[in-house]
Amino acid sequence: MTQNLIYACLTAFLMVIFSIPSILTIAKEKHLYDEPSERKRHVVKTPRLGGLAIFVSFIFAIALWGQFEKVKELQFILAALLLLFFSGLKDDIIVIAPLKKLAAQVIASGIILFKTNLLISSFHGVFGIHELPLAVAYFITLFTLIVVCNAYNLIDGADGLAGSLGLVVCVSFGSLFTINNDLEWAMIAFTLAAALLGFLFYNFQPAKIFMGDAGSLIVGFMLALFSIHFLEMNIQNFGYTDRMNASPGMVIAILIVPLYDTLRIFILRIKQKKSPFHADHNHLHHQLMKLGLNHRQIALSLSFINIGFIVLAWLIQKHSAHSVTLVIGLTALVVGQIPVFVFRHHLNDKSEH
Repeated sequence: MTQNLIYACLTAFLMVIFSIPSILTIAKEKHLYDEPSERKRHVVKTPRLGGLAIFVSFIFAIALWGQFEKVKELQFILAALLLLFFSGLKDDIIVIAPLKKLAAQVIASGIILFKTNLLISSFHGVFGIHELPLAVAYFITLFTLIVVCNAYNLIDGADGLAGSLGLVVCVSFGSLFTINNDLEWAMIAFTLAAALLGFLFYNFQPAKIFMGDAGSLIVGFMLALFSIHFLEMNIQNFGYTDRMNASPGMVIAILIVPLYDTLRIFILRIKQKKSPFHADHNHLHHQLMKLGLNHRQIALSLSFINIGFIVLAWLIQKHSAHSVTLVIGLTALVVGQIPVFVFRHHLNDKSEH
């Protein structure tokens, strides 16, 4: 199994590395570019077809080296990903209505809910809640799939940012699955990490290609599935050796940057009496740009902050799930306000001069 894992990672990584130059050539010939605009931070027209390389490389590597008999959900996961991929690819090329993209996400989530055993069945004691009624479990799982998928999609606003955060999250879940000897799911996580690593060679500032919705939707969906599987493997008797009581806090820590940014931006928009889905420049990466950081610095800063939260959750994992979740949430509130405070202080200094 370890040998297959290595082969799968190498396959995904090399396929991305060698396929993107061909995609760039096709994008140039067919004029498939993301044009600069007031809403976007890039100033050079750039292809948005990086998701094509990530998806095809990931799927090929898993199909070639994965063990379908050990991960019975895999065929349905691939079916859901195909649906999301084509929805995102169409949006990358001709732009489709947000409701159509949401419909694709709901249908993909339905495939997972009704064709697999991936279901959030417990809150692990957070807010004093343990086992969930079946109807509530279905709703919470659907909510998680949609929220994580879109949170990852929304964080894709600076060169290298989404790829770097996706890499951190995949490696984190892959490591946790390995610790619990769940090598099949570890292979899936590490293979996606390898595909993202290959993509980052072309996406760090200055980006030659963007991930696009075809990439961000499938990666975000997989991150949600990793989260759900990790939560369930820590309550059910699967024979895992190192059950983590505080798994909800660990999941939130692993996904903290996209989750916090999405929650923060939605609250800000509602306070301003705007639609939560109204595009603006209030994301965390926009705040860091206002402080003078470039795209590379933003990607690295937020990735290291994300790693810091994961380390914190690991250090306090022996405490209750409720306590760990509370600590992670409160820490995120404090850390998330630092860029805003520094920017306001910077503006006050400029006005005084």
